[in-house]
Amino acid sequence: MATINKNLSQYDKNTVPNAKDFRFGIVVSEWNENITSGLYKGALQALIENGAVADTIITWDVPGSFELIYGCKRMIDTQNVDAVIAIGSVIQGETKHFDFVCEAVAQGIKDLNVLTDVPVVFCVLTDNTLQQAIDRSGGIHGNKGTEAAIVAIRMAQLKKQTA
Repeated sequence: MATINKNLSQYDKNTVPNAKDFRFGIVVSEWNENITSGLYKGALQALIENGAVADTIITWDVPGSFELIYGCKRMIDTQNVDAVIAIGSVIQGETKHFDFVCEAVAQGIKDLNVLTDVPVVFCVLTDNTLQQAIDRSGGIHGNKGTEAAIVAIRMAQLKKQTA
């Protein structure tokens, strides 16, 4: 497991560009809200700690992880953002639904990265158990939301440098 010896919330602040001049979008799935709210808090805190201005962070909620794709696309189309973070949580159940949702969301977010000029950061936990999701949304392994925010800042900077 990739996160077994890694805390997702640890990063070298000296390597992160200042985010004060960027606009960020965060699209959050309401499904598994106990997990996605933790991821959102981690992302928001990391953006602010690295210079992002609260007024330039737009947050939208969508019903589930499958809907993240449309939410991110609409945010890109209407909000003039420099990067978007897609936050969701899909936990393995007893049916193949997990496989279909995870595949569709991963492919959809990949497609947005290929088809638009705005980076979309994949912050969707795809865990086998609720405990694994808890561990990665502010628990023992830190917060994947924090990691996603740092990625969003770096990608916004890349977008700016290559414009």
